[in-house]
Amino acid sequence: MKTSSPPWSNDPVSDPSCEALYLCDRDSRDIWSPTALPIRVESATYIARHGQGYSRFEHLSHNIWSELTQIVSLSDPVKISHLVLENRSPRRRRLAVTGYLEWVLGFTRTVSAPYIITEMDGETGAMFARNPWHAEFGGRIAFADLGGLQTSWTGDRIEFVGRNGTLEQPAGLLGAGILSGRTGAGLDPCCALQTTIDLAPGERVELVLFLGQAPDRETARDLIRHWRAVAPRDELETIRENWEAVLGKIQVQTPDRAMDIMLNRWFLYQTLVCRCYARSAFYQAGGAYGFRDQLQDCLALVMTDPALVRTHIIRASGRQFREGDVQHWWHPPTGRGVRTHFSDDLIWLPYTVAHYLAATGDVSVLDEKTPFLEGEILAAEQEDAYFEPAASGETATVFEHCARALDLRLVTGAHGLPLMGTGDWNDGMNRVGHQGRGESVWLAWFLHAAFTGFAPVATARGEQERAQRWLTHATSLKEALEKQAWDGAWYRRAYYDDGTPLGSTSNTECRIDSIAQSWGVISGAADPLRARKAMASVEAYLVRTEDALALLFTPPFDQTSQDPGYIKGYLPGIRENGGQYTHAAAWSVIAFAMLGLGDKAP
Repeated sequence: MKTSSPPWSNDPVSDPSCEALYLCDRDSRDIWSPTALPIRVESATYIARHGQGYSRFEHLSHNIWSELTQIVSLSDPVKISHLVLENRSPRRRRLAVTGYLEWVLGFTRTVSAPYIITEMDGETGAMFARNPWHAEFGGRIAFADLGGLQTSWTGDRIEFVGRNGTLEQPAGLLGAGILSGRTGAGLDPCCALQTTIDLAPGERVELVLFLGQAPDRETARDLIRHWRAVAPRDELETIRENWEAVLGKIQVQTPDRAMDIMLNRWFLYQTLVCRCYARSAFYQAGGAYGFRDQLQDCLALVMTDPALVRTHIIRASGRQFREGDVQHWWHPPTGRGVRTHFSDDLIWLPYTVAHYLAATGDVSVLDEKTPFLEGEILAAEQEDAYFEPAASGETATVFEHCARALDLRLVTGAHGLPLMGTGDWNDGMNRVGHQGRGESVWLAWFLHAAFTGFAPVATARGEQERAQRWLTHATSLKEALEKQAWDGAWYRRAYYDDGTPLGSTSNTECRIDSIAQSWGVISGAADPLRARKAMASVEAYLVRTEDALALLFTPPFDQTSQDPGYIKGYLPGIRENGGQYTHAAAWSVIAFAMLGLGDKAP
């Protein structure tokens, strides 16, 4: 739930701003903003800097220099916008400073807006907003505060923007520019807080805008009072020290300075902030946990933040059904989510745990206990079901959750390869094996890696019989892969329910798929000579050096008579349908490096 963030536009072209700061000269009536949106002064320069835990925007126009620094508290659900203004003109200036935002308090503003109630809190003078109709967060309070300096305000977006108006020319700042003080229910809700300051020539002033949320009114008031007394620069320094402690643990030095910067800080930072904390990005702002998604992310963090990885392993183990399968994704706090026939989700738990143990030696995580889920069992012809499962009365250790996942994947199809279900790692191939007979070559490599990686864990716990069963199956998979999946110059990707190969020279579309090649190397199971030949084919057909692209597969699906699934809904060459996909590109890099072809990896 986005209780204290601007609406999600999903519009990368116009990128509309629904949160803004405005500066207005009370004498000349000139209006501008310290950032490039919503009011851009074409003759002026805007400088944007982004660091770990903060963003900073610098601007000079109308002889007023501004610096806006935005951070989020490490300890509290509060966003802090610290604005510094300096009068660089030879005369005294009288400026109105207005902070504006549009409340969401739900999934989308258009849906939740009719139910949002705003008010000015009598004790703190801050604006409160709530959505009592929200089933999960109806009692929570969102708040906005201009450091207690607000002298006029409105909770009515129509008043501020104007009917059919825009944020570039908000009606509420035209004319006298004094806001009405209107708040309550039944409005098109927003928050606009305004104060007026006088600046002598050369004088500086600092203002702070807070945006946050709390479980109740008293907690909201406590947060407001606390953060009014905290210097934003002190909190920024705390944030910097925190990120340095996390991101400074690993340092990579290569001949390429740009690569060093990305590897040492930005990739890890993005993984933590975007993938693990927010679980949100521009095109997918859902905030859900994906069973495979965050476990994959954790693979990159075992040295940087092992405590986070341990916590998430335990969390993920609790999203497994008694039958061994797992939720494809779920939303906290209710746990409502999707049950599917995807074949690889559950295997990421033992694969990640084995990686975590190898890196940390923390075997104690194996004895942590979580309950199994119980809920509607999918029929064979049912692709998925969205519901809120219940916690069963049965609990098990993390080890048992991992083992049950592996036990469930011992079934193979006609070619001795694992069944694909309604998709493996590539969700879009949801009709390759939806009838229960299609097989996945990639999944066979992945299972081989999981079985061989987790078997020693089972042996160490006295589960020799289980371990031997997994190792025996891994050997069978390896034999089937070399016998049934090799296509002459690379490995096939899968077999449809009717036995037709996918990722083969016999196909007109998706003739070669990169992950069936890279995971042959990563798993360590592919014949060494074939592995090199397969990766040479990846380089020849999928790596476009001139375009700096490493494609997932080629050619993309378009006119094929076979129905691989909703992947055909993407335009050819877009996303999973033959575009560059981050995981697949990274796996190719890893495979080249593992073959000793480091010069090809970058």
